[in-house]
Amino acid sequence: MNELIYLDNAATTAARPEVVEAMLPYFTENFGNASAIYGIGAKSKAAMEHSRETIANALGTNAKDIYFTAGGSESDNWALKAAAEAYREKGNHIITSKIEHHAILHTCQYLEKHGYEVTYLDVDENGVVKLDELKKAIRPTTILISVMFANNEIGTIEPVKEIGAIAKEHGILFHTDAVQAFGQVPINVDDMNIDMLSASGHKLNGPKGIGFLYIRKGLKLRSFIHGGAQERNRRAGTENIPGIVGFGKAVEIALRTMEERTKKETQLRDYLIDRVLQEVPYSRVNGHRTDRLPNNANFCFQFIEGESLLIMLDQNGICGSSGSACTSGSLDPSHVLLAIGLPHEIAHGSLRLTLGEDTTLEQIDFVVDKIKEIVARLRSMSPLYEDFIKNKQ
Repeated sequence: MNELIYLDNAATTAARPEVVEAMLPYFTENFGNASAIYGIGAKSKAAMEHSRETIANALGTNAKDIYFTAGGSESDNWALKAAAEAYREKGNHIITSKIEHHAILHTCQYLEKHGYEVTYLDVDENGVVKLDELKKAIRPTTILISVMFANNEIGTIEPVKEIGAIAKEHGILFHTDAVQAFGQVPINVDDMNIDMLSASGHKLNGPKGIGFLYIRKGLKLRSFIHGGAQERNRRAGTENIPGIVGFGKAVEIALRTMEERTKKETQLRDYLIDRVLQEVPYSRVNGHRTDRLPNNANFCFQFIEGESLLIMLDQNGICGSSGSACTSGSLDPSHVLLAIGLPHEIAHGSLRLTLGEDTTLEQIDFVVDKIKEIVARLRSMSPLYEDFIKNKQ
């Protein structure tokens, strides 16, 4: 197969042609600053507010609760740091999980250096937060719970509605990092008792460099970036109108295509998982088998290094990942795989494949065939595998 097979959509996605087309006028003839009062500024502002409304409708909320940012990491930082500061008089305790994205974990580590206490919840072997442990972790000083909607590495969808109900019952703010889930699964912030939610445009065929933070009405959070009065005095800086327009268009398309798209992705995902588990010895799938993102398949292969597998897949025109895009340059095993109980030697042999709407059955068959070949070749060079086979015999 001579075509590029891109199976790293959890890292980033290609912007759809309709998204690019919608953005282009706001680089050229409609380039006005949305804060200006003249005509082309007003056009930019109207386009921005239309996107804000589209995103709000996707979450079942009001447009005034959507604040545009530069992406998911900024939104995560803003949610945690601003909530910690705003509710410091009530307490200094935050609860999160051990499998969060580093935008959450590193922010929590920063807050710990500034007098806050953080509980990092364990997860089960599928990566699901244990609700009983969450309840036990709550203290009188707990001010915030932050648990991701779906894990970016293993695809497990967390019991967000139940977590939101627990937070509401105890009068605690609940934030969820929905960067991987937004546009992939239905989300309603009121039904799920979500107080803050982070998302990013480039995960759902929108542009890079644009995200948003949903902040429930009534929360007294400070500005994260100071300067001008943009975003209703909460996020300074001239708005990224082309990015906002593209994000809005991508959300519109994602909502329209969600049911059909996710059904197709789920079928291909399950086919991929079944073939790998049946045809590649000493392999395992990571994450919950069914309560997972429609497009996510994460594997571990014993007796190989994931980096070697990735390089050899790339030589065959296949793009995959060994975990989070933000840590793909690291040689350390995934903190997510360690958290679900895998030993280092198995966690090192990981492969994440995340499908897109254009992925085909023919591509999946080609990829599985190549995985079988490459894993067999790598194991043939492994003294550990050789010893394992000898001992088994």
